[in-house]
Amino acid sequence: MLDKRPLLRAGALCAVALSLAACSAEEEKNGRGATEVGFVTVKVEPVPVTTSLGGRAVAFETSEVRPQVNGLIRRRLFTEGGFVRAGQPLYQIDPSLYQAAVDQAAANLASARASAQAAVDRARRLEPLAKMQAVAEQDYTDALAQARMARAAVAQNGAALETARINLRFATITAPISGRIGRSLVTPGGLVSASQATPLAVIQQTDPMFVDMQQSSAELTTLRQAIESGGVTAGSTSVRLRLEDGSAYGFAGTVQFSDVTVNEATGTVTLRARFPNPKGVLLPGMFVTAIFDQAVNPSAILLPQAAVQRDFDGSAFVYLVGKDNKALRRKIVADRTSGANWVVTGGLKPGERVITQGIGNLRQGAAIRPVAANSAQRVAAPRGDGAEAQGK
Repeated sequence: MLDKRPLLRAGALCAVALSLAACSAEEEKNGRGATEVGFVTVKVEPVPVTTSLGGRAVAFETSEVRPQVNGLIRRRLFTEGGFVRAGQPLYQIDPSLYQAAVDQAAANLASARASAQAAVDRARRLEPLAKMQAVAEQDYTDALAQARMARAAVAQNGAALETARINLRFATITAPISGRIGRSLVTPGGLVSASQATPLAVIQQTDPMFVDMQQSSAELTTLRQAIESGGVTAGSTSVRLRLEDGSAYGFAGTVQFSDVTVNEATGTVTLRARFPNPKGVLLPGMFVTAIFDQAVNPSAILLPQAAVQRDFDGSAFVYLVGKDNKALRRKIVADRTSGANWVVTGGLKPGERVITQGIGNLRQGAAIRPVAANSAQRVAAPRGDGAEAQGK
């Protein structure tokens, strides 16, 4: 007798398969078999073009302390590394020779004044006699000339006295500016001269401070052309700093100017920013990173970084919610980031829906069930058939 049990089992399996296929078709029709994804709606908004440039801290003012007269250093009058004020005495040069020159110039001036007074008195006495023709007219003329020459000698000796006093004053070397003074490069007993190449010390004003940044001239040209064409607008002049250890500097600065000359060796242009430095954190020569919004793109699009993927050639693409809730693959232009987002400048239009969640296994044309990315719904792929069967 023919065993019909295998045929019955086969028929049962076929029935189950047909039932599952019908159930799957019904689920797909109702949208329950589609992948649930989260999306955001594209909108245009102004986005700053943030620039990061390496820079060096530069003292606001720097002055080299130099002698203006020759002599031996008798005393040093400051503490190395301390703060000095403009006009404060720093070094004392032996003033003996310069004091003697002052005394000599003063004596010469007194002699010239006496001679001048005598010449003036003689001319005054001869004046009425010349009118009465009691003396020769030439004698009176000569007396007037002698009086004028004597007055000129007084002026000359007065200038010599002032020069001697200035040289005596230069024997005390004072601070030309206020600021921090470094180590002394000369000791008491050292001979200095007005023509020496080495300074005695260096004073630097460190509050405020400058930061000099280097930017490619090509980048500056591109930025200026974009501003002229209306693609971007000029940004803020406010600058933030990141220090060498990666920490943020506590004070914001302001861009002061951009140099008018391109460095031929590096092809860069120097930008200078000014920062307050009340605590002395910034030191001359320190390397820092300056961050500032150099321009603003008024019509950019921000997308979460998770939404943007890259092809093998490096081009960016996203998945959109397409017609009939089908995944639509679209190439975009996303060349830079802003915080946790990509800045998209091409490939998208306002109002389109970009998938940001559940994109791991998406393919072009795949059925999807879109929900807003900020909704409370769970975004995940549907469970497998076995799990659903158990649920049933």
